[in-house]
Parts: sequence; C-alpha cells; structure tokens
Amino acid sequence: MKTVDPRPIEFYFDFSSPYAYLTSTWMNELAEKYGRQVIWRPIMLGVVFQETGMRPLFHQPLRGPYGERDFLRTARLLGRQAVVPKEFPYVSLAVSRAFYWLEDHHNEVIFDFAHAVFARYFEDGIAPTTHEDVARLAIQVGVDPDKLIEGCQDPQVKARLKDETAQAIEKGVFGAPFIIVDAEPFWGNDRKDQIEEWLKTGGW
Repeated sequence: MKTVDPRPIEFYFDFSSPYAYLTSTWMNELAEKYGRQVIWRPIMLGVVFQETGMRPLFHQPLRGPYGERDFLRTARLLGRQAVVPKEFPYVSLAVSRAFYWLEDHHNEVIFDFAHAVFARYFEDGIAPTTHEDVARLAIQVGVDPDKLIEGCQDPQVKARLKDETAQAIEKGVFGAPFIIVDAEPFWGNDRKDQIEEWLKTGGW
C-alpha cells in the first residue's frame, strides 16, 4: 500500500459538460468519506479542445446519439432526472467567472452555486449565459446579484479563468470531468470506482 497523499483532490470541469454534472453529484461526498477536500476548478473546455482537436461528445458522429442515451441512463442510475439541453454545449464564461469571484468573496456558497448552475442546465434545460441568469443564481444562493454580476466583469476574474484553463492544460487535462488524486489523473464520470479504490488503498 502506498502512502496516502494529504493534498486535496482537483476536480476540473466545464459547466456545459454532461458527465461533469454527474460527477459533481458525488465528488464531495466521496472525498469526505476518505477525509479529503476537493478543489473545484471550472475551465473552458472549448479552449482545451483547440489543443486536442476533439469535439463535444453529443456532436460526434455515431458517438453522439449513444452519448445522449448513456448520459440520461447514468443520470437515472444516480437518481437524477436529467435532460439533454437543446442548446448544447453553451459558452459557460459568465457562470465560470462567477464561481471564481464567489470563491474569493463568498467561499461558503461555491458548491451550492455550482450545483445550481448544473441543475439549471442539465435539469431545467436552460443555458445560464446572461446577466439575468447569473442574478437568478446569485439570489438562489443568497448572494447580492448586482455584486456578482459586477464581479464577473472584473478583469482579474476574467484573467483567472484563462489562467486556470491554461494551467489545466499544462497538467494534462484534456476533457471533463478530469480528476487528479495524489498526482494521478482520472478522466470521466465512469472512473468513480477507480478513484474510490485509490483513495481507499493509497494507489497501486
């Protein structure tokens, strides 16, 4: 058995990723089970795809229809009544910037906010792209909507999202969800069992 690394788990995702949504429903609970913290890091998957040449799953020939079916089937298995949004994917700039502003100013609500964003898109089928959407989400988590909208437009917050995306690429992140545990990378919601085994045993 390897020595367990106490560093937090890194969870990279795009708010428009269906499988990142599914991972978001169990990530913190699994980490807590093994005494770990999780650092949530929204990134812009479109920028990553410019490096990899990949396309959004649901837009890929043959794989797309299967991906939609598998996503909904997996959501049902997790007890989630998810939908495939008509607008897929969407540019999640606003909500990703909002997340990082909240991390600096209202850290206590970042997980509630992230869950609300995912639910808005993958449960309600509405892409949260406008200031009105951000304001609605802010109210939902008890944050001043005007301050959050203003925060999204802060040049430092905009730069933060770009930097986080660039750093993710440097670490080898090529898709979402992408989880790094003890410097070991895991790609995809279907790696939950492996992640848990790693946390349980310290790796192999």
